[in-house]
Amino acid sequence: KILFLDEPTAGVDVDMRRDTWTVIKDLKRRGVTIVLTTHYIEEAEEIADRVAVINSGKIILIEEKNELMKRLGTKQLRIELERPISEIPESLRGFDVQFENGGARLVYRYDANRKQNDVHSVLEILTAEHIAIKDVQTYQSSLEDIFVSLVAEGRSS
Repeated sequence: KILFLDEPTAGVDVDMRRDTWTVIKDLKRRGVTIVLTTHYIEEAEEIADRVAVINSGKIILIEEKNELMKRLGTKQLRIELERPISEIPESLRGFDVQFENGGARLVYRYDANRKQNDVHSVLEILTAEHIAIKDVQTYQSSLEDIFVSLVAEGRSS
C-alpha cells in the first residue's frame, strides 16, 4: 500500500494538524508507504525514513534521512559566558569557535560523528583562561538546516 500526500497540513489549524499527523503515523506503523511533499521540513524530519530534496524542480538528493543527517549534520556547543569577552583566546584558535551575542556566547561547531571531539578540551581551555561559564547547551542541526545549506550550495554553483 502506498499513500501520496501533497502538503497535507497546509492551511489547517493546530488541532487538525495534530490529528492529521496522528493518522499518518498510525498508517506508517501499519506498513503503509507514504510519499509526502511538504514545506514544513520539521514534519518530514519527524516521519521520514528517506528524503528527496527538490530545488527549482530538480531532485538534488535522495538519501536515507538518518544517513543524510549523519553525513551533513553538525553539532554545536553553545557556551554562555558570565561576562562578554572581546576576543577568542589564542588557545582556542585551532578550534571552530565563533563569537555570538557580542562576545557573551561562544559557539563551538564539531562533527558529532567523530569518535573523538574536543568539547572537553574547549571547556578546559575556558576554565584555564579564567573565563566563567554561565550555561552550556548543545544543538544538533536539523533537517531544515541541512536543506537550507543544500539549496544555498545549489544557488552558488
